[in-house]
This record gives sequence, C-alpha cells and structure tokens, in this order.
Amino acid sequence: MQSQSRLLLFYALLFMVFLYAPIVLMPLFSFNDSTFATFPLKGFTFRHYLEMANNVSMIVSLKSSILVGAIVSVLSTAIAIPASIAMTRMRLPGGAIIMSTMMLPLVIPSIVIAVAMLAIFIRVLGIELSLWTVGLGHVLLCLPFSMTVLMSRLEGFDRSLEEASRDLGEGAWQTFRRVTLPLTMPAIVSSLLLSFITSFDEFVLAFFLSGTEPTLPVYLYSQLRFPNRLPSVLALGSLILILSIAAVILAEAVRRRGADPALSGEH
Repeated sequence: MQSQSRLLLFYALLFMVFLYAPIVLMPLFSFNDSTFATFPLKGFTFRHYLEMANNVSMIVSLKSSILVGAIVSVLSTAIAIPASIAMTRMRLPGGAIIMSTMMLPLVIPSIVIAVAMLAIFIRVLGIELSLWTVGLGHVLLCLPFSMTVLMSRLEGFDRSLEEASRDLGEGAWQTFRRVTLPLTMPAIVSSLLLSFITSFDEFVLAFFLSGTEPTLPVYLYSQLRFPNRLPSVLALGSLILILSIAAVILAEAVRRRGADPALSGEH
C-alpha cells in the first residue's frame, strides 16, 4: 500500500511538472537580458517590463480586454441570476432541455461558435465587428459558468428561509432582496470573477469577432511574428498569469466561504 501511495505521488508530481513547467518558464524568460527565450540566461533585467509599459498599442488592447471582461461579467451574472432561480425554484416545462441548451457552449468547440456568430453578425444582421460583438460572443460563452456557480449555491442553502419570509408577509421581490440575494452573494462574486477571467483570456471568439479593435490575446498573438517584441509579450504574460491565479484563488475562496454554513453564518 505504501509503495502504491508513493507511485501515485510520483505520478502526480510528474503530471504537475509536465502541465505547469512551461508556464513557470515564462516569468523566468521575462527577466532574461536577451531578445530570445533560450538557456542559459544572459542576465537579469527589468528592461522588458519598461518596454511593455511604453507600448501604447499593448496598453490600448489591455484596456479593451478589461472593459469587455467587466461588461461581460456583469451581463452574464445578471442574466444567470433570474435564470438560475427559475431553474432551481420552478418546475419549468422542458426544463432539462432548456438547461442543456444553455450549457451547450461548454461542449461546442469555440471555433464553431465563432464562425456561426461571425456569419450571423455580418451576413444576417449586418453589424460591423467591434468590441461589442466580442462582448456578445463572450456573454454566450460565460453564461454557463455563471449558471453553474449560481445554481450550486441556490440549491445549497435552506429553502425554508425563503418560505419563512413569505409566511411573514414579504413578497417575491422583498424575499429575494432580503433573503436570497445576501445568501447568494458569495456565488455572485465568484460568478463575476470567473466570467471576467474567461472573457479576458478568451482568444478564438475575439479573433473572429474583434474587427479592427483587438483584445489583448489577439494583440499578443499578432506580436509573436516579431522576435524583438517577444520579451515584452512575456513580461505582460507573466503579470497576467499572476493576476489570473490570484483571481481564481479569490473566486474559489469566496465560493467555498458561501458554501460553508459555518463561515456564511447559516444555522
């Protein structure tokens, strides 16, 4: 039994190295005093981070991604809240079909969704590609994540609290505002963070739908053709990696806090 445990531990460590070693190398190369990401490192420098800060096009695309991510996270969560309440509190005709349809973006390849939305926007609706079309695509992609987080929370707390509020004379809106919303708040925060991260990091939909206003992933992809710009791309990628990890940890911590009755104050 002990030998099997050691073997499983070795396999887990090997898997972690295989999965995350390339990601760890990116921050390392961002400090390399060379244009090319090669070993051995030629020196230690912050020059690439200064070049990144002075790259106007990169900063503009970063602001675009932050703007799209913020709007998408709010819209996705706002749509998911009533939808999640309806799916968990009501017996809707064809509820299973509706739920399966809303979760389809999780299983359909992103490139299929991107091509379909591109054809709809240009050929059917005649809409010019912009950050707004990127945002619409990202809402479709982020909605299942928001639904999953919110539904797990709504199914997790005691529904008798809502029933008690109704018995005391509160209407549906007052019950939602005073009981459901506070208890669901950890999941709402988690949904906002996860949707923002998903939108901020998404490439395929943004590549097809961005037009002349690239988001940051699209801009970074375009810069890989120029070797002299790779170090500043690595520097920005390192910063985004750190912030993304922090956001994921925060989202998970908030979600766990909301799911733990001892921490959320439920009795």
